[in-house]
Amino acid sequence: MSMNSINTNLGAMVALQSLNRTNDELAMVQKRISTGFRVADARDDGAAFAVAERIRGDVAATTSANQQLGGVKGLLEVSRAALENVSTALIKLKELVVKLADGSITDEQRTQYQEQAGQIAGNIKAFIEGASYNGLNILNDPADLAVKVVSNGQGGFYTFSGYKAITNIYDNISGVTGFTAGDAAAAMTTGGGLSLAITNTLTQLNLFGSYARFVDAQIGYNKAIIDAQEAGMGALIDADLAKESARLQALQIRQQLGSQALGIANQSPQILLSLFRG
Repeated sequence: MSMNSINTNLGAMVALQSLNRTNDELAMVQKRISTGFRVADARDDGAAFAVAERIRGDVAATTSANQQLGGVKGLLEVSRAALENVSTALIKLKELVVKLADGSITDEQRTQYQEQAGQIAGNIKAFIEGASYNGLNILNDPADLAVKVVSNGQGGFYTFSGYKAITNIYDNISGVTGFTAGDAAAAMTTGGGLSLAITNTLTQLNLFGSYARFVDAQIGYNKAIIDAQEAGMGALIDADLAKESARLQALQIRQQLGSQALGIANQSPQILLSLFRG
């Protein structure tokens, strides 16, 4: 094909094709810089985008599981705080029961000690009944002692038990307002009501502490998984902004040169026309 033609400007066609390719590459680089992603949608890389979407789902699920575990942590902390208050109250109650076991005190003194003991017993019941978190109380003789919570984003569960604190703690000391010297002495023996209440409280505190440690460990583990998933996804789809910035400048220069080349090519017919001028 002749290069000297006014019907077909081959030079302009080549320059235009080159400019169009440059513009396409420039648009892609600008998209990567504006989004921060090398793979922003399925058009960029369908396989990589599909993998990234699956990872995003896993991250969202694990994040949701951690949010639920945070609620469980709150429930356990409230229950633990209640039992710690119960334990402190039982220590004070034991001081009074020792006094009630003394047969030499007067009836007036016994009545005073019984009243004080009754107030402490009432406080213990109030601590137990008030240990609610998000509408749930796992101390106030819950009907279902098994608490099943989501532990990770793969559908895993962690199950722990509530505690019948009214039955196992309060009921053992609820009759303290009528303690005789013999009742008080019996309550402090091994197997006595006060001793059982103290032992049961401390045992359950230990269990709740164990549950809380597991929840803390699971939350930390889930965070580590999320970090690893996000790092892997970043390596797969994130753009190298330093590289893209350098490429942007190079493409902008190519675009300017391409525009100039197209302009020169478009002047070729005018040069041919000058051959016919006298």
